[in-house]
Amino acid sequence: MTPILAHDPSESVPEFPMPRDAACPFAPPPEMMRLHDERPVAKVRLWDGSEHWLVTRYDDQRALYGDARLSVDVTRAGFPYLSRGFKEIAGKTPPSFLNMDDPDHARIRRMVTGPFTIKRMEALRPAVQRITDDLIDTMLAGPQPVDLVDALALPLPSLVICELLGVPYEDHDFFQRHSKVGVSRNSTVEETRAASIALYEYLDGLLDVKLAAPADDLLSDLAARMRDGDLTRHEAAMLGQLLLGAGHETTANMISLGVLALLEHPEQLAVVRDTDDPKVMAGAVEELLRYLTVVHSGQRRLALEDLEVGGQRIRAGEGVIIPGATGNWSPDRFPDPGRLDVRRDARRHMAFGFGIHQCLGQPLARIELQVVYGTLFRRVPGLRPAAGLEEIPFKDDGIVYGVYELPVTW
Repeated sequence: MTPILAHDPSESVPEFPMPRDAACPFAPPPEMMRLHDERPVAKVRLWDGSEHWLVTRYDDQRALYGDARLSVDVTRAGFPYLSRGFKEIAGKTPPSFLNMDDPDHARIRRMVTGPFTIKRMEALRPAVQRITDDLIDTMLAGPQPVDLVDALALPLPSLVICELLGVPYEDHDFFQRHSKVGVSRNSTVEETRAASIALYEYLDGLLDVKLAAPADDLLSDLAARMRDGDLTRHEAAMLGQLLLGAGHETTANMISLGVLALLEHPEQLAVVRDTDDPKVMAGAVEELLRYLTVVHSGQRRLALEDLEVGGQRIRAGEGVIIPGATGNWSPDRFPDPGRLDVRRDARRHMAFGFGIHQCLGQPLARIELQVVYGTLFRRVPGLRPAAGLEEIPFKDDGIVYGVYELPVTW
C-alpha cells in the first residue's frame, strides 16, 4: 500500500504561478514540469503568502476532478484564490454557476445542457462556416500585415455566441471589454466588480426583452425557465453572463494560439491544410487543445475532508490547484508530449477539465476550431507570421493563455 506522506517542511516552496520559458512559449512552465517529475503533489505559495497543494500528474488530476470531497465554492475559508481581486470580490457578489457545488450546480447545469448537445451544436456548423468565410473575405480585402486576433480570433466566437444566445452583435465591444477585465490577474477589485455588475445588468435587461418577444435562442429559453419558476431571475442572468463571457474568451485565445503553433510547426500545418477528412481535422483540434491547454492558471478546489492523492495526504481546509497543462504533458499518458503531432490520439486530454465541472460549451468550441483552422489555411495557404516569435506579446496575466496580437501576412 502506498504510504500517506506528510509534507516535508524542509522542501522549498515555489511561487505560483510560475514563468514560462520565452524560448518555448507553448510549453508549461519548466518549474511545473520539474515538480511533475520529482514532486507531483507539492506545496506552492500564492500571491498572499498562503500555501496550497499543486497536483501536476494526469492520473492524480483526473481523480481529483471526480472527487466530491473537493469544493469549488470560493466563499469558503482557505480557498486558493487567483488574486487579491478574486478573493475580495468572492464574498461581495452572488454565487456563480462556476462556483457552486452539487446539488445546486447539478440543478442549474441541467437547465442548459440541452442547448449544448453535440447534435444541436452541429446544426450551428453552417453558421460558423459562413461567419468564418465572411471574416476571411474582409481580411483578404484589407491591408497587410493584419492582426489575426482582431481580424478573426476575437470576432468569430463573439459572433457565434451572440447568435446562439440572441445577443445583438452591435454590443460585442461592450461585453468583450468587460470580459477581459474579469479574467485578468491585474484587474483591481473595483474594476473586476464593476465589470461583473455591468455584464450582469446587461443580461438582466435582455431577459425582459426575451420575455416580451421570445426568439429561437438560449436567452429566450432561460427567460422562459425564469417565468416558469425553474430558475430565479439571478440564476438566469448569471447563466447568461457566464455563457457570454466563456463563449468567446477561451475560444478566441485557442484560435490565435493554435494558428501560431501551427505556423511554428509547418509539417503539422501541412496536414491540417491539406486534409479533407473531418476525422483528421477533429483529431488535429484535440491535439492542439492538449498541447496548448489555454486555461493555464489551474483549476482550484478546497478539500472538505481529508483525502489522499499521489501518496500524499491533503487535509480538510487545504487548497488544491490542478494545472491541466502539466497533466496534458504527462509522458505516461501522452508519449513525447512536447512534440506537436496532429495525428496523435489526444482525445483523453483535459483541456476542458473533467467531471461534473467540465466545460459545458466544449462541443461548440470544437466545431469553431475545426472550421477556422481548416478554412483559414485552405483559403490563405501562404499565411505566415509578420513578426518573430520573440516579438509576439503572450498573455501571462490572466486566467486564459494566448497572445494579445498576432501580426500575419501572406
